[in-house]
Amino acid sequence: MNTIRQVPSRVKSRRTETNLGAEREHFDKQQLSSISKAINATETPVKEKHARRIILGTHREKGAYTFWSYALGLPLASSSILSWKFCHVLHKVLRDGHHNSLQDCMRHHSTLIEIGTLWGNLHDKYGQLVALYAKLLCTKMEFHVKHAEIRPNLEATDEVLERTAGTDINNVFQLTVEVFDYMDTELRLAETVIRQLNTSIAISTLTSGQCRLAPLIQVIQDCSHLYHFTVKLLFKLHACLPADTLQGHRDRFHDQFHSLKSFFNKARDMLYFKRLIQIPKLPDSPPNFLHAASLAKHVKPVVVIPDEDEPEQQDDDDDDPEPLIEVSEVTTSSVQAQPQFDIFDQTFGPPNGGFDDRDLQIDSLKRDLEMLRAELERVKAEAQRYITQLKSQINSLEAELEEQRAQKQRALVENEQLRMELEATRRRNAEHENVQATFSEAEKRAQATEQRYNKLKEKHTELVSSHAELLRKSADTVKMLSATQQTQEEVERTKQQLSFEVDRIKQEADMRMEEQKFELEKLRRDLEEKMAEVTRMKANLQSNEKVGEQLNSSVTALQAEKERLMRSVSEKEAELSSLRQAAQAQQSSLQQERERSSREMGDLQGKLQEKVSREEQLKQKLLEEQFVLLQGTVTEAENIIQDAVAKLDDPLHVRCTSSPDYLISRAEATLGSIDKVKKGHTDFLTNMADAGGLVRALTQFSHLAADTIINGSATAHMAPTDHADRLTENCRGCATQSLQFLKDLKAKATVQRADPASIRIVVQKILHLGQELRPKGMDVRQDELGDLVDKEMASTSAAIEEAVRRIDEMMNQARKDTSGVKLEVNERILNSCTDLMKAIRLLVLASTDLQKEIVESGRGAATIKEFYARNSRWTEGLISASKAVGWGATQMVESADKVVLHTGKYEELIVCSHEIAASTAQLVAASKVKADRNSKKLTTLQQASRHVNEMAANVVGSTKTGLEHLEDKDTMDFSGMSLIKLRKEEMESQVKVLELESQLENERLRLGELRKKHYDIAGIPVEQMSEGNGLTSSPAHPSPSSPKPSKPAVMRKPALAQKPSIPPKNMFK
Repeated sequence: MNTIRQVPSRVKSRRTETNLGAEREHFDKQQLSSISKAINATETPVKEKHARRIILGTHREKGAYTFWSYALGLPLASSSILSWKFCHVLHKVLRDGHHNSLQDCMRHHSTLIEIGTLWGNLHDKYGQLVALYAKLLCTKMEFHVKHAEIRPNLEATDEVLERTAGTDINNVFQLTVEVFDYMDTELRLAETVIRQLNTSIAISTLTSGQCRLAPLIQVIQDCSHLYHFTVKLLFKLHACLPADTLQGHRDRFHDQFHSLKSFFNKARDMLYFKRLIQIPKLPDSPPNFLHAASLAKHVKPVVVIPDEDEPEQQDDDDDDPEPLIEVSEVTTSSVQAQPQFDIFDQTFGPPNGGFDDRDLQIDSLKRDLEMLRAELERVKAEAQRYITQLKSQINSLEAELEEQRAQKQRALVENEQLRMELEATRRRNAEHENVQATFSEAEKRAQATEQRYNKLKEKHTELVSSHAELLRKSADTVKMLSATQQTQEEVERTKQQLSFEVDRIKQEADMRMEEQKFELEKLRRDLEEKMAEVTRMKANLQSNEKVGEQLNSSVTALQAEKERLMRSVSEKEAELSSLRQAAQAQQSSLQQERERSSREMGDLQGKLQEKVSREEQLKQKLLEEQFVLLQGTVTEAENIIQDAVAKLDDPLHVRCTSSPDYLISRAEATLGSIDKVKKGHTDFLTNMADAGGLVRALTQFSHLAADTIINGSATAHMAPTDHADRLTENCRGCATQSLQFLKDLKAKATVQRADPASIRIVVQKILHLGQELRPKGMDVRQDELGDLVDKEMASTSAAIEEAVRRIDEMMNQARKDTSGVKLEVNERILNSCTDLMKAIRLLVLASTDLQKEIVESGRGAATIKEFYARNSRWTEGLISASKAVGWGATQMVESADKVVLHTGKYEELIVCSHEIAASTAQLVAASKVKADRNSKKLTTLQQASRHVNEMAANVVGSTKTGLEHLEDKDTMDFSGMSLIKLRKEEMESQVKVLELESQLENERLRLGELRKKHYDIAGIPVEQMSEGNGLTSSPAHPSPSSPKPSKPAVMRKPALAQKPSIPPKNMFK
């Protein structure tokens, strides 16, 4: 019994092992078939079902070991199309396969590099694509191995991205660069594919074109996520680093943005992509990273892959059902056949020459042994495969362990470096406590400002959400009203149908009554005819009674006829009575139908009255909800304007400034919103059931009015006292009138007489004050700009010629007065100055020629003066640059004169050389703005600029060399000093070093303040610049009082040219 019970368990274990081996063999066969069908040398796109089976295989075995075991045997070096489709399938496996596939693919990283290098060196179209695709896959694997938190399909939330970036700004910077490189490889592949293809419809629908275009679906999916990552990281960088540091990042992002947008637009126009993928649309312009609020406008692009509706066509050998191996049936049949064979032998005996029982047992044991050997071989092969996999995992783990050890060693070194830096920082902290205190105070103010900004931002978000909720409520109310109207229309239609049915029933009843009356009349006529006939027969009988006995027979017949007629009369009377009863029943049924119809009409009339009353209630509720919506909007508008008024007295707002031009633009926008408010108010009074127009107009008006008030106050901070007082008073008046108008809109009794005309008057006053505060100097002499440019260029040329002449005179004078080393030094310096002046003269001539070419090519039918007047900003920049060059030449001559006469310093020549190099760079930039890139004169100007820089460098080198020759370096001999004397001299030397370091630090601070003041003067109007320089100003514009009056700087006009004010950075844009 125990042996019989143990047999099923052995059979079951043997069946399980057989099934597992068969299942593994079938899986390998299916994977080999899918890989061979997906990756071939035919120029057709990879079928989705084959790629899907390969991806499901990676999830089944939790890795890409099988895929790579078959892929390594493919002849990738023999066919570029085969390599291209291999890269496509590998891209899909990395994106959608099991997460362990990344580690398996990383082990073959060198194979991918070799494939890309091989095909990159061959002149083949697919070869170039394979080289770019291999580089993309290598970059993708390296990126995701380094940042394991981000999956290869790039579907990561913002929290995962923040956690990956971390808090160290250096890591964020490095991650941004890596994402840029990632995006570059994606875009380079896409641009190369589209450049090789003709984007016409015919090419995108052919299999050869689809073979190239198919991998771009994964590229589009990757690029959408990478674009979102780049935007998030750049906003985070701009929140921590200055804008100038990230200029290169912004330029690189702009290039990638335009390339990506062009790629998406071209792909969206191709028929091949329209049924396979929904490509998102990027915004018209890239995000403004300098404005932090632009992050809220950023929308993450989402790529949608539609579901496949058409069924896949089955292949002959690929889609067959999997064979189910059931060992139990075979075993059972063999067990059942064995007893039958034994019974047959026992009954009839063994056949001649047959085997006995032991032979049969030996044969069965041999078969079992062969089957067990086959199973053992399969188990050994499976075990060998598992051992290989485990060895590869052990190697990867050992590599990771070595990497961790290396990271640990690097961390220890970095820890030691950080400890040393910490000690140095502690020593520096003791010296910079005052600076830290000032910085902490500024940081506290910045935090307070940031908290206030966050509160304002939260308030704005709440207002936007409340506004959206009110709009949704309004839409629901409108839907309810439309449903009520539809119900009323259905009731009207039902009423008309019922009245039509009642009329039809009445007509049918009348027709039936007429028919019955006609039948009764017909029966009456028949009866009267029969009665008349009976009467005639009686008369004939009476008349024939006298005939005799011969008529007895006829009398008897007449009696029979009489009886027959009487019976017929009785039958007719019975039929007439039945017809009368039917008519009465019909009349009673018609009466019941009339009563039922009247009851239904009454019920319908009651329901109609209920619907009408409910409709009136809904209309009243709609009016109330619309007014509540209006009141909520008015309340939020009052809060916005009150918040803006509160900023007028906020001490933190005193440091905020604004330009009159921006105030004018805000005031003009507010006037436009007032017109919209007035129109919305009129529409609301006409139809109080719709307050949408007035609500939208009030929302826009409140924000624009608050913006006008805040910018008016900020503009008043930089305006003269009289204008500042009037501007502040008008801003308060605007707030008062706006609040009064909103208060009138808030109550039903005063909503009729609410009028925004008073607000318009106050805003127009603010607009006039802003126009009065605009700088007048820029618009007065627009027509004289052309003459001024020619004069400045001529004066610059004259200044340079005068400088050359004076240098020649100084050279002659130096040869007379000096000799030896001093003469050699002076000649070298003056010769380098002469060369510099000649180079500047060539630069001015090249700039003049390029300027003429720009004017001739850009003015069209206009005159030269009109062209300069139309491009006044560029003209002013050109004039400023010309003045800077002339002033630099004059200062160079004066400094050289002082150096030759031994009354000046050699450092003045070095500073003048740097100033001339900067001025010539400004002149080149001013001329380059409107020049054609391919202009030969622009090339000449750039060469002249480089020559000027070289000559300026020669001046600096000659000056430094001459200074070294003239310095007297005495030999330091301390042999005769004692120890105490040496200590004393050492202390005095340290004191002198500290004094010089203190003077150097003070001079650097003074230089920074001078540069700040210089740029401040260059960026303000002419009146304020004259006041800042200590010059007399007109009494109409008194200078605003400052809490810290500064000593006016004296500006001395040079003999030949005046140093100009450097324009702002956006002067030439």
